[in-house]
Amino acid sequence: MRVGIVYTSTTPELIETVNTELKKQLGEDVEFLNYEDPSILAEVRDAGFVTAGAAARLVTMFMQAVQDGAEVVLNCCSSVGEVADAAVSIGKFTGVPIVRIDEEMCREAVRLGARIGVLATLPTTLEPTKHTIERVARELGKQVTLADGLVEGAFGVDQEQFKALLGKTAEQIRDQVDVILLAQGSMAYAEDAIHEKIGKPVLSSPRFGAQALAAALKAKGL
Repeated sequence: MRVGIVYTSTTPELIETVNTELKKQLGEDVEFLNYEDPSILAEVRDAGFVTAGAAARLVTMFMQAVQDGAEVVLNCCSSVGEVADAAVSIGKFTGVPIVRIDEEMCREAVRLGARIGVLATLPTTLEPTKHTIERVARELGKQVTLADGLVEGAFGVDQEQFKALLGKTAEQIRDQVDVILLAQGSMAYAEDAIHEKIGKPVLSSPRFGAQALAAALKAKGL
């Protein structure tokens, strides 16, 4: 089985976490086809929104995965998650589902509480994630309030420093929320540490994305 994985940026932690979670759901007999274009995230970050060029390059990677024989495609960047939403119809037409890594995480957050906190290191990730939470809340017939925390100074630090920065930001919004989600998959390794620090549910996307991908394959009869 071939799984296309589309990144706009990677860290060793993100790749390892995504691969581990996918193997938990699909077994060891799976081939990963990795695609990465860091210029997409850089362009979105500089512009403050998803430009037409960035969207086009992302969709091009989706279609390359289809051409290369992927049975399903996982989009791992939340900053461009709404482009993946727009490409869902293409996935239905080709028979190769395009799955967002973060949508089921957002749905689980809505199930867990009406007050949802969102942590991110990039402002361009906060708004798309909040939009997704609001959309899935409507789908579930629930009302939610959102609090966000932008983690300052997170780039170029080691894992322990990163956990400390995330924990500090989580503490700032702890009393406003029932659950916190980590908007970027690369933050997943800090999930347990933040939960221990604030004592509330903390969600990260890789395991939910893997579950959604497995469900998409099951719906195909695979």
